[in-house]
Amino acid sequence: MAAVSADVKLVGLWASPFVIRARLALEMRGVGYEFLEETFGKKSELLLKSNPVYKKMPVLIHGGKTICESMIIVQYIDEVWNNSTKPSILPLDPYERALARFWTVFIDDKYTPLLFVIVRARTEEAKREAAEGAVAALQILEEGYTKHYDGKAFFGGESVGYVDIALGSSLRWIAVVEEVCNVKLLDEAKTPRLFKWAERFWADDAVKAVIPETHKFVEFGRMFKAAEDAK
Repeated sequence: MAAVSADVKLVGLWASPFVIRARLALEMRGVGYEFLEETFGKKSELLLKSNPVYKKMPVLIHGGKTICESMIIVQYIDEVWNNSTKPSILPLDPYERALARFWTVFIDDKYTPLLFVIVRARTEEAKREAAEGAVAALQILEEGYTKHYDGKAFFGGESVGYVDIALGSSLRWIAVVEEVCNVKLLDEAKTPRLFKWAERFWADDAVKAVIPETHKFVEFGRMFKAAEDAK
């Protein structure tokens, strides 16, 4: 990671896939920053003050100005710290940029929320329905990858890009779902291209620098589920 900058701060919880997105973008752009860690189950005054509309993490604070919503933050980082020596996170071609945004919206609308529905599910039926929805979404992503990105290492081309960050940020939560909830989501037989894509994603240097090992997420996932079950 680059040297910490006093002008750049990120507010969030390490295990949040949405926070991971911002951290990946900062790492990929070589931006040093101070990570202001939130406490699980609580919202700091800084978070509430910095994002009074949604009161959610992550929040990027740059030069005293706040930027909210994970993929907006990713785009902001890509544009502000534009470096010709590093690939752009968002495609430069207008159509490819629109396509990347489309798939990112799909991921946030039809896939990522279901991971947490599975973990929170109180009944086997609710868990099964959410799991079926998540698998169906992954299969649609598999079809989209085949149609638009086949032959490329990533959705972003030959390097991790906008869609890769959106989808890859939740991969550890797939492991949580599998270990804690006994639900299989990413199946090599059903989504072989995404399965191979995930292997390439984990091999990326920025990913390895930012995302902790699976066991740490599984431990957090057990705590998260216990807290949800106790409500």
